[in-house]
Amino acid sequence: MSEHVHFYEPAKGHDLPHDPFNAIVGPRPIGWISSHNEQGQLNLAPYSFFNAFNYVPPIIGFSSIGYKDSVRNIERTGEFCWNLATRALAEQMNTSCAAVAPEVNEFELAGLTTTPSRVISVPRVAETPVAFECKLTQLIQLQTAAGDSVESWLVLGEVVGVHIDRSLLVDGVYQTAAARPILRGGGPADYFEITEAQLFKMYRPK
Repeated sequence: MSEHVHFYEPAKGHDLPHDPFNAIVGPRPIGWISSHNEQGQLNLAPYSFFNAFNYVPPIIGFSSIGYKDSVRNIERTGEFCWNLATRALAEQMNTSCAAVAPEVNEFELAGLTTTPSRVISVPRVAETPVAFECKLTQLIQLQTAAGDSVESWLVLGEVVGVHIDRSLLVDGVYQTAAARPILRGGGPADYFEITEAQLFKMYRPK
């Protein structure tokens, strides 16, 4: 084994001050998920294990470590909304991840406004420039390679409605950097912001 390579088997520990896995797989988009229970009690929570998984139909998903309020709500109602976390909303997004009782409304806790969706009953964050209305397609409890259940749930949803602030569309093309999205890095507090400075273009080979 090269002395220049740190190797470890996760099941045996990493021997580092902080688990590097999250930092290596990153920065990651944030799944800022709004949902409600059968009684209409709202929930808003960010998940850093989040991404898009299909074009047509568009499918997004997030993984929750633990069967949390968001997962319970979505399993019972079949709906959720993804809200883009931007630099301007970073503090509110962070506030919404506080571990609070199910009856606490994170919209109110973070000083955010709800606005109705068009296709689903779950409201979205009014302050965000982009939101996806989603219907649950699959809810999967994760497993180890040995087939043992893990206390994490993957939530997949089909995007059935898309809201985009028109200022982010230039000649019909969505401007990623203009929204100033934030992404989760490694360590206990690392985030990254996408700006025009990071942009480079590379077309697929024909």
